[in-house]
Amino acid sequence: MKKYIAAAFLATLSLGACTKLDVDVESQLTNGNFPATPDAFVAATGTVYQKFNAGFGVDIWRMYELTSEEVIITARNGGYYDQGRYQTLHKHNWAPDHPIILSAWQWGYAGISDCNRVLNILEKSVDSPTKTQFLNEIRAMRALYYLYVMDMFGNVPITSFGTAESPKQSTRAEVFSYIEKELLAISEGLSAPATVTAEFYGRPTKWMAYAMLQKLYMNAEQYIGKAMYTEANVYADKIINGSSMTLVGDYNSLFAVNNGANTETIFAAIYDANYSGGNAMTRFTLHSALRAKYNLPFSPSNAQCTLKEFYALFNLTNDVRNASWLVGKQFLNDGTTPIMNGSGQLDFTADIILTNQETMDVGPEVNGVSRGIRSIKFYPDPNTNSSTRFQNNDMPIFRLADVYLLKAEALLRTGGSLTEALKWFNKVRVRVKAPEVTTLTLDQILDERGRELAWEGWRRNDLIRFGKYQGKWGFKNGGEGASRDIFPIPATELVLNKNLKQNTGY
Repeated sequence: MKKYIAAAFLATLSLGACTKLDVDVESQLTNGNFPATPDAFVAATGTVYQKFNAGFGVDIWRMYELTSEEVIITARNGGYYDQGRYQTLHKHNWAPDHPIILSAWQWGYAGISDCNRVLNILEKSVDSPTKTQFLNEIRAMRALYYLYVMDMFGNVPITSFGTAESPKQSTRAEVFSYIEKELLAISEGLSAPATVTAEFYGRPTKWMAYAMLQKLYMNAEQYIGKAMYTEANVYADKIINGSSMTLVGDYNSLFAVNNGANTETIFAAIYDANYSGGNAMTRFTLHSALRAKYNLPFSPSNAQCTLKEFYALFNLTNDVRNASWLVGKQFLNDGTTPIMNGSGQLDFTADIILTNQETMDVGPEVNGVSRGIRSIKFYPDPNTNSSTRFQNNDMPIFRLADVYLLKAEALLRTGGSLTEALKWFNKVRVRVKAPEVTTLTLDQILDERGRELAWEGWRRNDLIRFGKYQGKWGFKNGGEGASRDIFPIPATELVLNKNLKQNTGY
């Protein structure tokens, strides 16, 4: 799958030199060179994945995580204030001119546009099973882009290729229906490997389409005002019974530097530090004083950490997920040599104490203390690109543990079998050596989703579904109102497309 990234990266470089925008568009493809072989189809479709991966690991991830209690970026002695862009995401007082919100919109529609462009190319190639397979894969990727855009922005346009007219705005229900119909139409025509092997890792499979349908139906009550948890369970069962997907034995391997195809990851954002941007966890999360411990070719930026309230979830006896956090005094790998931070030993504190409430600034570090617990779930990569500071760890988007927890949740929400719900919930617990449970509530499921899926980009989605997104945490007062469950349409987009109407509350 990495060859998609390399090919797409080189194609992007060749396009980047063009600055004249009013020239006629001429395709370099002719009847004699439309895609015909698998390699040609790979080359034609690679940019779709490159665009998805490049944007997901930073701005999209921040939209879902910085607006939750899982991740926070405070100002640090004046640094990382950046006109308050991170602080407004935390406090839910963003506005339509927010730069990260604009980047998220542009990421979604750049991806959708590229899917439409690629589909137009593929349609012109000679009919073959390979053509059908790749058409279905790109339609699945387009559905995934729409799922994110609809989830974030609500009423959004459904666009088409080859028209200069500004697209009309569709209702959230119409976009929901479009995504559903697309996935139902293509799912049975996608490849169905027993598990997602290297050939299909990072590409849509039948199991990926089913996982999208499960997510779509789990959140239908928020999207269209109709509970569809029973339908969500149908697609969970299709994955569980139709594939040979299983939880991997080593939880940490899912996020390791050399992670890749395995029996659990259904779909992932793929990263090669030399060809694609996206995974910047180490850059933004770790403290510069940790550079030597992890043999890094750059000094990390000391920005992202978690809140004390969220870290409190990691309290289960023997739970291997507890080790994904750095808290307290820090030592080199020998376990005895202290890591120094100025005049004191580097010490990560759970308490984040502000010296300036308005800017959410923690002030200078004193006596080695650095505010906030740090994540090493996406383990620091010594082969991080020293120029871009992107690392090689892939980021799972859909994986089997998520499917299991959503299935348990759907069973509880529909009054289904508690025994069966416990079965799927405890499978997740057993894998990480955490205690099994004999009773189960929705609050327990939300907490477990926090432990299992921390920093994987689903927390905003979960909190909205559980009615907790407008809660109080960190330096957010809570009670911001249901309008904050979706983001505003960026102000620049309203200027560019007069068919768009701003979301309620903005």
